[in-house]
Amino acid sequence: MKAIVCKEFGPPSTLVLEEVESSKPKDNEVVVQVKACGVNFPDTLIIQGLYQFKPQLPFTPGSDIAGIVKEVGEKVNHVKPGDEVFGFVMHGGYAQEVVVPGNACFQKPPMMQFPIAASFMMAYGTSYHALKDRAKLQKGETLLVLGASGGVGLAAVELGKLMGATVIAAASTDDKLQLCKSYGADEIINYTKEDLKTKVKEFTKGKGVDVVYDPVGGNYAEPAIRSMAWEGRYLVVGFAAGDIPKIPLNLALLKGCAIVGVFWGSFAMKTPKKNMENTMELMQWYGKGKLKPHIHKIYPLADASVALEDIASRKVKGKAVIQCS
Repeated sequence: MKAIVCKEFGPPSTLVLEEVESSKPKDNEVVVQVKACGVNFPDTLIIQGLYQFKPQLPFTPGSDIAGIVKEVGEKVNHVKPGDEVFGFVMHGGYAQEVVVPGNACFQKPPMMQFPIAASFMMAYGTSYHALKDRAKLQKGETLLVLGASGGVGLAAVELGKLMGATVIAAASTDDKLQLCKSYGADEIINYTKEDLKTKVKEFTKGKGVDVVYDPVGGNYAEPAIRSMAWEGRYLVVGFAAGDIPKIPLNLALLKGCAIVGVFWGSFAMKTPKKNMENTMELMQWYGKGKLKPHIHKIYPLADASVALEDIASRKVKGKAVIQCS
């Protein structure tokens, strides 16, 4: 089978497409013929050795997969060969086949196309876990989403509205913010032109926001925390800006707020039952037409490096997807 291989940590241009051996499933695993794989910002960090974990070289990047079951392990009984599925792996998705843990492999709704399914798990799984489990977002609260036009950000905008919050979307261009508006954002902030704290104060009549969803980090983290309401929750989702901010901890004291980490991958692996419950809820909403993943572009497997470069350079709105077979 063909796969994108990372043989040395570095930029997307160092990745190679080559033939690799197919794998056999262990008792609790599923081999999936990959039809599509979502491209996520952490992929750009993993291939450079800059993420929270470093896979052993050589490895194939890619986590969000959708495809057809080829083979199952002896202890897997919820899917069978021929089933259309989607799932999550720590890496290995940019390939024609991948081995998926059984508890991270789900039946794909018949009406859901493979590119959509491959755009769903990480973006919506992360954002729903963040808002539901970590922030415990309540109806009527105000949610500020930074990097709101990206994969997880746009999912957070959509889910925040669905959960009954007033949503303020912040992004770097007017074009990106118009997309956020179409996904339900009540207010928008272009933080390259406008002062984040001033606009939040204006929109909330001085109260501040109850929850900040931050997959960006960098220079926007501190003004976002300074924009929080009393007993707010600041969600640390990622660092797309490249810099991990150093937060003055007196702000947590003065705001009476919580700084809460969000690591959906670990949550999914450590508490698969809870993750399954969340996934089923998301699937129900999708089935009712309440969630609509936005696909920016579909790239052939050979152009995986181009997809990663587009993600890294902030060209992607919503999700980029690789067509693997």
